[in-house]
Amino acid sequence: MAYLSNNHYSVVLCFIFSSFLLEFKPVLAQNSPVFACDITGNPGLGNLTFCDASLTVETRVNDLVKRLTLPEKIGFLVSGAGSVSRLGIPKYEWWSEALHGVAYTGPGVHFSSLVPGATSFPQVILTSASFNVTLFETIGKVVSTEARAMYNVGLAGLTYWSPNVNIFRDPRWGRGQETPGEDPTLTSKYGAAYVRGLQQTDDGNKDKLKVAACCKHYTAYDVDNWKGIQRYNFNAVVTQQDLDDTFQPPFKSCVLEGNVASVMCSYNKVNGKPTCGDPDLLARIIRGEWKLNGYIVTDCDSLEVIFNSQHYTKTPEEAAALGLNSGVDLNCGSWLRNYTQGAFNQKLVNESVIDRAISNNFATLMRLGFFDGNPRNHIYGNLGPKDVCTPENQELARQAARQGIVLLKNTAGSLPLIPTAIKSLAVIGPNANVTKTMIGNYEGTPCKYTTPLHGLTASVATIYKPGCADVSCSSAQIDDAKQIASTADAVVLIMGSDQSIERESLDRINITLPGQQSVLVAEVAKVAKGPVILVIMSGGGMDVQFAVDNPKITSILWVGFPGEAGGAALADVIFGYYNPSGRLPMTWYPQSYVDVVPMTVMNMRPDPATNYPGRTYRFYTGPTVFTFGHGLSYSQFNHHLDKAPKFVSIPLEAKHTCRLTKCKSIDAVEQRCSNLRFDIHLTVKNVGNISGSHTVLLFTSPPSAHNAPKKHLLGFEKVHLTPQGERVVKFNVDVCKHLSVHDGLGNRKVALGPHVLHIGDLKHFLTVRI
Repeated sequence: MAYLSNNHYSVVLCFIFSSFLLEFKPVLAQNSPVFACDITGNPGLGNLTFCDASLTVETRVNDLVKRLTLPEKIGFLVSGAGSVSRLGIPKYEWWSEALHGVAYTGPGVHFSSLVPGATSFPQVILTSASFNVTLFETIGKVVSTEARAMYNVGLAGLTYWSPNVNIFRDPRWGRGQETPGEDPTLTSKYGAAYVRGLQQTDDGNKDKLKVAACCKHYTAYDVDNWKGIQRYNFNAVVTQQDLDDTFQPPFKSCVLEGNVASVMCSYNKVNGKPTCGDPDLLARIIRGEWKLNGYIVTDCDSLEVIFNSQHYTKTPEEAAALGLNSGVDLNCGSWLRNYTQGAFNQKLVNESVIDRAISNNFATLMRLGFFDGNPRNHIYGNLGPKDVCTPENQELARQAARQGIVLLKNTAGSLPLIPTAIKSLAVIGPNANVTKTMIGNYEGTPCKYTTPLHGLTASVATIYKPGCADVSCSSAQIDDAKQIASTADAVVLIMGSDQSIERESLDRINITLPGQQSVLVAEVAKVAKGPVILVIMSGGGMDVQFAVDNPKITSILWVGFPGEAGGAALADVIFGYYNPSGRLPMTWYPQSYVDVVPMTVMNMRPDPATNYPGRTYRFYTGPTVFTFGHGLSYSQFNHHLDKAPKFVSIPLEAKHTCRLTKCKSIDAVEQRCSNLRFDIHLTVKNVGNISGSHTVLLFTSPPSAHNAPKKHLLGFEKVHLTPQGERVVKFNVDVCKHLSVHDGLGNRKVALGPHVLHIGDLKHFLTVRI
């Protein structure tokens, strides 16, 4: 998402506007929701078919579209949708955001004295580290409840352009923080679960929406601004194999498993075509293959980008027609309002295409109840300010941060700290007492903040020095930091980044700790007399190999951008009130990786001929600082495999070629895949002395056919166990879904031969045969 337009002046103005919002939260707003078909206020509207909630959505939409003039229709193609007073339809703002809480980054949401803030959950990258699908969906439910509550008092809309389900392909990407990480399985499960939480109504009516979610940015979008290469003119050159097995699965899951109401196309080109102007990506796949029940929206001013930045069309009207004819239904921005009439006059687009687009938009609003009259008379009509920032919601934000925090290193005798044994705790670092840094980007005004310093001080006496003026740490105050560290019983260093280092429109060049942070950490560690805990607050991974190798640095924690309750959650983990169970959702690479691998090379698979090492744990062949899925606990968990087959046979028709000649794989087609499943059962036991949760990650390593991933996440489960407690965890494996790979053309194939299943240190060999 952009703050409208790639024009530099617009960006500057929007930055100023965003800063204004941060400083001056209260705004004037009406106290009633925006809705159509107000039959109470205008009884004549009761005679209009589209206002009759007892009819089908299709019948109502068809009736509404027939009543509109072409100029009126065009007004409904843009995010700031027009009004038609003669039909009782008010203006509606489509653009609202809810990435990890109701946010003010879209014009559809405002905070005021009536609702001064909303629950700000951890940035998505940390929530995904919990590997807890139930948590993903629960957060979505809370966010949608708060959104509905704000809608009822005129402070928010019903359509939210979240979640971001792009793959965190490269550690430098500034927006990686918004995503669930680098793995297609985890990202797919997160996306579908968060969408369900946002959209599903409490009465179980599948035809209705609580709020409408949107999965973005479709597709292969993960370069913002790297060494002057901008997302607006970047052409992502992607193989069909990489597209189908890495970039597309989260969007497919959003539609097929989450039933998402919208997909947003991205700024970039894919293989030479703008995504918002590619009928193959939009009309054929999203609408045709996946059967999207909803609308396709452009990223903001993407159609302008097609014309002005990419120079893909000769005229603005051609850009408007290209988007509509490719499958775009809604334009974030004003391009379609300005140029659709001209495109129609020039016979570049038919009115039937415009009808299709607004029909999809109206159908979404009808599923939301926008055309059902006053929402206060319907299912969520009783929600209001009292339902925002409730104690339960704020506690969930703290719990989400707890579950996501990852313990990366822990020397015996370091963590957890025993509060009664700590007479003085030195707290050092530029992120030790921050507020807004904790909530990342696409944020809203939080209910309140608990900084790391405040969280730690609640349990022990602390001495605080920032060590650096800010995270850029151009000049570290080393002597001040060393002085308090040398006398304290323990030291907590809270370092990392913020939005000045990594964000939308800003990719990193280096992935080391910024400025002199590493020097500060090393110097403090030299003089510390007790445990030294390094806490990294960041969206992307950091090369902290120096800290891994330094025995004086006894523990390392990654806390992402942990949300409004981040400081409390950090203290919970440090003092052992909560046993950490987070796992890294992305690989942490060494700086040497980004020194030699251009961010713009999209290939996932390694190329030995050019020494290209590949990307993500699934393909990367080089050294790591920490691997995907890494995460320690204060307890120890053992696995025992109880049930898993050694052979799986795939039925083939008698005359199939592979019965006569040796095949490396067979097509994963429906007729031979139905009911081809098996179960894996394993017992997980907590053999330690502390209760805690444990994330069970099931990986598979397929045979080497079709340049397959060397390892791939098949599924995951989170279990909570008391000391010496045990539980059986079950996975149901669909052979054609979970054990298949994509060939060079993107076709699904089941590789024949030995597959290896990995669970922790366990390995199980399974042969797939015909």
